[in-house]
Amino acid sequence: MKEIFPDKTFLKVTHCLVAGLVILVFLFSGSLLAQEKKRVEIIHADELIQKDDIKDAQRLVGHVELMHKGALMFCDSSYVYNTSNNMDAYGNVTINQGDTVLLHSNYLFYNGNSRQAIAVGNVRLINTKQGTTLTSDTLNYDLENNIAYYQDYGQIVDSTNTLTSIIGQYFMNQDLAYFYKDVKVQNEDFTLLSDTLIYNTSTNIISIEGPTTIWDSVTTIYAEDGWYNSVTGESELIKNTFIQNKEQSIRGDTIEYFKKAGKGHAYGSVELYDQEKQIKVNGNFVVYDDNLSMSLVTDSALLTLYSKEDTLYLHADTLTSIPDTVMDEKIVKAYHSVRFFRNDIQGNCDSLVYYTKDSTIFLHTNPILWSGIRQMTADLIEMKSYEDAPNEVRMNNNSFIISKRDSIMFDQIKGKKMIGYVQDGSLQKIDVEGNGQTLYYAVDEDETVGLNSAESSKLQIIFKEGAVHRIKFLSSPEGVLNPLGQLEDGQRKLSGFGWHAERRPLTKDDVFKTTPPAKNP
Repeated sequence: MKEIFPDKTFLKVTHCLVAGLVILVFLFSGSLLAQEKKRVEIIHADELIQKDDIKDAQRLVGHVELMHKGALMFCDSSYVYNTSNNMDAYGNVTINQGDTVLLHSNYLFYNGNSRQAIAVGNVRLINTKQGTTLTSDTLNYDLENNIAYYQDYGQIVDSTNTLTSIIGQYFMNQDLAYFYKDVKVQNEDFTLLSDTLIYNTSTNIISIEGPTTIWDSVTTIYAEDGWYNSVTGESELIKNTFIQNKEQSIRGDTIEYFKKAGKGHAYGSVELYDQEKQIKVNGNFVVYDDNLSMSLVTDSALLTLYSKEDTLYLHADTLTSIPDTVMDEKIVKAYHSVRFFRNDIQGNCDSLVYYTKDSTIFLHTNPILWSGIRQMTADLIEMKSYEDAPNEVRMNNNSFIISKRDSIMFDQIKGKKMIGYVQDGSLQKIDVEGNGQTLYYAVDEDETVGLNSAESSKLQIIFKEGAVHRIKFLSSPEGVLNPLGQLEDGQRKLSGFGWHAERRPLTKDDVFKTTPPAKNP
């Protein structure tokens, strides 16, 4: 039989390399000197040669079979060193440990005292119990503790995932694999990139230990801490968490997602953004349901609604979003202590509903609107926005508009229903239907000369430069002009008058201020 062995020079070079690696292995493996020493046993070889030129070495050739502490070792040829209890194995090297771990390589150095092995060339470490395979070009393997380590690229494959990295550690007894530097996880459903992560080979749960990005055909996820179940898609993502699809995104300190149920929670500085609808929602606690396309936001909830004209900032105790009956449209509800601010209009009420399909807003329960010097109140207020026409403010039941001139002079319009038309942020006209009443101060050459009082079941008020320009009485008008000097206090206000300037948000930050009780002058 032809013998193929490395020459002495190669053996010396190999041993120098191995000696350096063994030092690293000893540092990695802990206190090994206290372990019980047992000789490497020769079970079979086609030929055994005692080597005089290599001190204390036995040369084994052909179908070599060795055993050490229950681990069977196979190779084409081997050097066994009796004094040091080490061995070199060459060609088709296999270690079979308890029928649960198989190690294959082209070359293997094994220290029988420490039970440390260094495998080189086409290395495959197979955990037969879990169906997990680790491949690398060079692998350090601790047989005593079932720990494998590589530092120049490796790959672990199981029935679910393929994981690769530059540096890795596999603790088989604990079912844990640690990956460092250029980490990549590939699954038929997603791809993951990271710098550091831990993988449980039993549960298929990925523990995120640093900046990590996960994406599939629809969604991209970013987090720097937490865990992700690669089988179920459930996750708890922590620190700078970000989830995005084509139309929407969510950020938060912590996001929990239960993929099977299609539900999730988000905590701490949460932000939801709808790119298509130009809506952003912030809060400290969010519940969302993908199956129902529903979300709920509370704890410092803030709705930001972007438009070509301006940006609306709205705060309420709770914000919810549900699908409308119209495809791809939503209904946003805000309830309890609603306050909002936009440069051209501000308001508060107890509850509010916004329809994305036509940009319509309904204000319920004690609604108040302010625009410029005007305050508008009614039992129900509806705001409609149009691209090519004036926006409308519809006030239903007990409608009241007040414009403040000074501390005692207020222009007033009262009626059952009103429709105000706003263009370029300025009120153009108001149509009043049912029990229309007006009080406005007449001006002659910049001097206020009296207070006009008029009534009509139907009337229209035209504004110019923010002031009443003309009033059209459309049915049976009754009116009188009272000189200022003859006015009594009761004549200056219509019944139901209430001026609530202290409740008005003056900046976007004011939407978070507690609304004070109403005060009338």
